[in-house]
Amino acid sequence: LHCELPISFATAALGGELEVPTLDGKVKLTVPKETQTGRRMRVKGKGVKSLRSSATGDLYCHIVVETPVNLTDRQKELLEEFERISTGLENQTPRKKSFLDKLRDLFD
Repeated sequence: LHCELPISFATAALGGELEVPTLDGKVKLTVPKETQTGRRMRVKGKGVKSLRSSATGDLYCHIVVETPVNLTDRQKELLEEFERISTGLENQTPRKKSFLDKLRDLFD
């Protein structure tokens, strides 16, 4: 069983706990810090029951980091400050690599 799990920018960066709806009710899922969109997290034993046995499958949560909308002036100010102090720190943007950088990584 699969589901999309939208999380906030702050939860993706800092980590946290979320409640995930399952077929048997809600369970807590710990989101590690620095989680990226597209990450798949497994909740063991919370999927669909097998027709041929008594086993229960797993629930796979596909993480989607949501971009905030309708920001207040203070939120905009804080994000602009974050952008200013993050400029030039390439190790903080894991997907921002050129094709040649990715090719070099294969041979390192």
